[in-house]
Parts: sequence; structure tokens; C-alpha cells
Amino acid sequence: MRSILLIGMGKFGQLLGENLLAMGDEVMIADRNEAIINALAPKYSGSLIANCMNADNLKALDIPSFAVCVVTIAEDFQASLEITSLLKDLGAKYVVSRAETAIQRKFLLRVGADEVVYPNRDIAEKLAMKLNIDKVYDYFEIDADHSIFELAVPSPWIGHSMVDVNPRQFGLNILTIKKGNKVLPPPGADYVFGDGEHMVIFGNTQQIIKFANKTSNKVLGKKLLGRKKDEDNDN
Repeated sequence: MRSILLIGMGKFGQLLGENLLAMGDEVMIADRNEAIINALAPKYSGSLIANCMNADNLKALDIPSFAVCVVTIAEDFQASLEITSLLKDLGAKYVVSRAETAIQRKFLLRVGADEVVYPNRDIAEKLAMKLNIDKVYDYFEIDADHSIFELAVPSPWIGHSMVDVNPRQFGLNILTIKKGNKVLPPPGADYVFGDGEHMVIFGNTQQIIKFANKTSNKVLGKKLLGRKKDEDNDN
């Protein structure tokens, strides 16, 4: 269980708070909107109705005692910037701040944010990815060039082994296989792909996108059939 301070209880802040509580974290909330805090306070371990741009108000919270401080304010960037800076001045261990643009991210990092999140951008990217790539079930960006994807096993691969399909030729590193709610160990060379399975893969984002786009299944099928014909001719 971690102790987390959540500043800004708009829609995003409330959703984040609910998820943190579900994970068993001890959450303190703060917002200057009295009605919101009064409505939410019974759920949380502590609450504060205050303008957190005031250093004295933040001091009363014993900022160094929290494992993480999260600033979720979106509608007032000046407030987000000042609160982020104050939290670091008061000894915050780790500050996560919300940004809406790349410029905001730049300034938040400059004043001390340890991490900056883009909820709207992240949602838009994931939706765009799902709309443009068949059977993408999840997507997580590791850095600017690498990601982890959960993809359905391509239909041409079903009934074939890892050796047959050779995922490395597509720049894919298969971390694990999901079969329904069951997560299987990393597949070996003799693993045979089954219908309805998902694969969790790591690699270069653009390579994975190229692999998983709407025409990839046809390409994969042709490559696999071509390799099978070569093997049959050899025999």
C-alpha cells in the first residue's frame, strides 16, 4: 500500500482516485471546490478543501510523507505549474503532473515534475491504433521507438510452430501468450499457435505497426506458404 496525494478532483482525478483505491492505496485528495471534496471525502483516507497554489496549505499536508504526488489539473495550467513547483520545493519524493500539450510537458519538467502524463493524447493514440490495425487488444509505449502490443495471433500462424513462422523476421519478440484469461509461459521454438490466442510482443513500434496492419495477414500467409513449398521441394 502506498500513500498518494491527489490534487485536482475533476473527472480524470476522480477516475484515477477510484482506481488507486481499488488497488489498495491510501489516497489523500485536495481541491478548492468544496462541493466536490465534501461529496468524495468519505471514500478517502484524508481530504483538503484549499487552494493548493498557497504554500502554507500544502505544508499542512506533510508533502514528504507521500510516496507520490499527482497534479491532475487540466483547465488551469498556471495552477498546475505552480503547484508542481511548490511540491518539489516542499520535498515531494515523486511528482506526476498532467499536461495537454508538448509545451506544457516541457514547462512542467522544467519546474520539477518527475513524470508528465497526457491522458487525452494517450487515449487518442490508442484509439487511432485500434482503428487502423486489426485485432490490437492493448498497446503500451515504452519509449519514442519501442512498444509492447497485445495482438491476436494471425490466422495464417494457427497450427504452426514458432520455428515455422519465425516472428524474429518481423522484428517481434514474443514475451508471452494469452489464452482466454490464462497467461502462458514464454513460448519455446516448438510452441504451436492456437486459435483465439493473443501474443504479447515487444519491439520497434513502427515495425509492429507494419506487421499488424490490415494487409499483414495476407503477407504473412504468403510468406508462410512460400516457405512450406520450399521445404516440400527440399523433401
